[in-house]
Amino acid sequence: MEPFILYPPQGQAVPIVANLPHSGMVVPEAIAAQFTRTRLQSLPNTDWHLDQLYRSLPALGITVLQATHSRYVVDLNRPLQDPIFGNFWASVIPEQTAFGQPIYATMPSPEQLKERIETFYTPYHQKLKAILDAKIAAFGKVYLLDLHSFFGPITEAICLGDRNGKTCSEFLITTVEKQFSRYYPVVRNKVFNGGYITGHYGQMTGVEALQIEVHYHTYLNEDELERSQPPTWSVPKFAAAKQTIDTIFAAIVQDLKADAIALQ
Repeated sequence: MEPFILYPPQGQAVPIVANLPHSGMVVPEAIAAQFTRTRLQSLPNTDWHLDQLYRSLPALGITVLQATHSRYVVDLNRPLQDPIFGNFWASVIPEQTAFGQPIYATMPSPEQLKERIETFYTPYHQKLKAILDAKIAAFGKVYLLDLHSFFGPITEAICLGDRNGKTCSEFLITTVEKQFSRYYPVVRNKVFNGGYITGHYGQMTGVEALQIEVHYHTYLNEDELERSQPPTWSVPKFAAAKQTIDTIFAAIVQDLKADAIALQ
């Protein structure tokens, strides 16, 4: 199975790429066999069902790249540096959950860790870089929206992260903030100020990168968030949130397209 799914834009393409690095839930059998049973069931801190929440983006002309595999296989939003295997918030392959609970009953070998990097991490980033390069060639610039969701520690519905003004223009973050704030409380750089993907690709010439975090409670049933199984998305709350998200992104696309035309 490929480490990503690419959803090309439908109709007229726009210079926007949406990236979903933490919504994958696939764990290959050989890796799952090394997990503790509890970790395999719950996969905490997954960006639950963002593929469904944002499934209308290609119809707006947005190119979407989605990870297929769980962040417990490899975390695509971490830099490829030592230690490869370690802290949940720093390493490409976490040894424990965000809550310090062990993930493994049987520890992976160095060879197995290397294989994961070569099979899942490197191809994903090569693909994302190629997509961004193609957009820059076609449009002169590209907006990269890194899409995530969260449970805590903040309570606002939406958090926008641009590494405190370092990875995108004020125009981009203000545009996104304006449209989201019509429906939800929005904050900037509050705890979530942009991960590796936002910081790394936001340094590329011609790329503006912005991380968008959506609180679980905004689109998922609260009574399903504490159980050991993943929450469901086929519920009225999710459908209502998706409709709102569709409206927000349609407005964002129009604002960004208008700016691009004005600059020509």
